[in-house]
Amino acid sequence: MTMCSLKCCSLKALFLLLLYRSMQIPKAEGKGDILPPTIQKIIKGYNKYLRPFFDNGPVSVGMSLDIASIDTISEINMDYTATIFLRQRWTDERLCFDGNKSLSLDGRLVEMLWVPDTFIVDSKKSFLHDVTVENRLIRIYPNGTVLYAIRITTTVSCSMDLTKYPMDKQTCTLQLESWGYNINDVMFYWTRGNDSVRGLDTLQLAQYTVEDHFTSVTEAVYETGRYPKLVFHFELKRNILYFILETYVPSILLVVLSWVSFWISQSSVPARICIGVTTVLTMTTLMMGARTSLPNANCFIKAIDVYLGICFSFIFGALLEYAVTHFCTLHQLSSKELPKIIDDDDDEEEKNGVLAAVTNSCSAPDNTNKTDSNKSKQTSTDRKRERSQHSVCSSAMSVMKRLFCIFDCFHVKNPYHIDNYARFSFPLSFIIINVLYWVYYLYF
Repeated sequence: MTMCSLKCCSLKALFLLLLYRSMQIPKAEGKGDILPPTIQKIIKGYNKYLRPFFDNGPVSVGMSLDIASIDTISEINMDYTATIFLRQRWTDERLCFDGNKSLSLDGRLVEMLWVPDTFIVDSKKSFLHDVTVENRLIRIYPNGTVLYAIRITTTVSCSMDLTKYPMDKQTCTLQLESWGYNINDVMFYWTRGNDSVRGLDTLQLAQYTVEDHFTSVTEAVYETGRYPKLVFHFELKRNILYFILETYVPSILLVVLSWVSFWISQSSVPARICIGVTTVLTMTTLMMGARTSLPNANCFIKAIDVYLGICFSFIFGALLEYAVTHFCTLHQLSSKELPKIIDDDDDEEEKNGVLAAVTNSCSAPDNTNKTDSNKSKQTSTDRKRERSQHSVCSSAMSVMKRLFCIFDCFHVKNPYHIDNYARFSFPLSFIIINVLYWVYYLYF
């Protein structure tokens, strides 16, 4: 029973193998019948798993790009999305044929040929367009040169420095690299140098303007070896007109609106408080709206944040100015209940009393020393002590005089003059700070 079962299993396996081969041979023959004779001659004996010049040095691959569009540039995710036409050229001596014309093949035949394993280094996500068919082009020239072109939409990361936002310039890159073949197997180069990348001159972006672009050839060093790399650099300058109309002009108008309270009577408390509180709340809303489209990173103190902070400080300062003015006015009204002469005499007596106390404290030791000198002789140590005490008292008197002068400077005789000073100081300081702000962020 055991021998019979083994024989049955072997017969079944042989039958299945013959059936599989019978199904595969007609399929291969049918595929060969579809291909033209020239292609059949090229493909015959071709091994797509071996690169060209497998034993004769590296194969050179030239590349060029056409930028079809740059769809979005995101400051939050720090990336950009672009649609590009990537063209690669190399020479494969196994694909030489007789003739003067090139052969344009269907893109699906690329699976039968060797192609470079090029990938985009900083790509987050990419896809090959396949409507209505896969957007591939394969063209073979008589000398064995192969042109391979594809259309890709990719999202590539771009490190951004937003400290000067929205007056910033960003430099982004598109890096092409070989995944598995090192520099001993494949060499990359730009076919026309800086002219290898086209399409940026006619590109229209919403917030940016492409100022400059250039290409470079370098190598990527990893633990597994050194790999060829091509880098495309392009510089983007942000258009500031939108932010001037959207953020800067409204914030300036809010600051000017807060100054209107300086021309309103101090007795109109509701009017001045309403203007101050309304401008503060509106400025807060404007600051929150300006930050919604930016990353929440503490490392970036952006130029727009600095300007909004300056405007908020001026608006809040105008509100505090009225609080100080109103307090000084109430204090003056309460002090007018007493005669002015009495107030002046009291102030003078208070000052004189303090100075007299300090003087007496300084002169008292001096008189005692004089009476003691008539009775006995002073030693040298007593004289030094007298001089030190006299110097301490004189310095104390000078300090007290300075403090009285400082208090007199801060004493507001007429609170109504505070508004007059604010009408001049607030606009002047705001203009000076604006000049310094724009000069620094535009030219430094």
